[in-house]
Amino acid sequence: MLLTVLTSLLVVVVTVLIHYESLITLSIHVQRWCSNHRLRVLLSLLGMLVVHIVEVALFAAAYFVMVHHWQLGYLTGNIQDGFIDYLYFSFTVYSTLGFGDIEPIGHIRFLVGMEAVSGLLLITWSASFIFLEMQRFWRLKDNDR
Repeated sequence: MLLTVLTSLLVVVVTVLIHYESLITLSIHVQRWCSNHRLRVLLSLLGMLVVHIVEVALFAAAYFVMVHHWQLGYLTGNIQDGFIDYLYFSFTVYSTLGFGDIEPIGHIRFLVGMEAVSGLLLITWSASFIFLEMQRFWRLKDNDR
C-alpha cells in the first residue's frame, strides 16, 4: 500500500507542476506570439487541451506500471489490457465522468481517487485561466466603445 500512496503522490505532484508551468508558459508566450485576442484565447484553449492529454497519459502510465509491473491491482470489465484501455480509463476518471465499463480492483483504487480529485482541480484551474483571458478581451471591447 505504501508504494501505491507514494506513486499516487508523485503522479499528482508531477501533474500539478506540469499544469502550473504550462499555464505560466501559455500566459507569457501566447501574448508574444499573437496580438489578436481571439487567437490568443483559441491558442490557450488548444494548449490547455494538450496539457490535459499529457496529464491523463501520465496517470494512464502509472496505472499500467502499477498493474503490469507491481501487481498492485487490475482493471476489470470491458478491457483488452492494452495501453489505450488505460488511457480511456484515465480520461473517464480525470474528467470525473465516472467509470462503468471498466472498474479498478485492488490498491490502484487509491490512485483512481487521487486522479479524480486532481482532474477536477486541474480542469477548474484551466477554466479559471481561460475565463481570465476572456475577461481581458471583454475589457478591451468595453474600452473600444
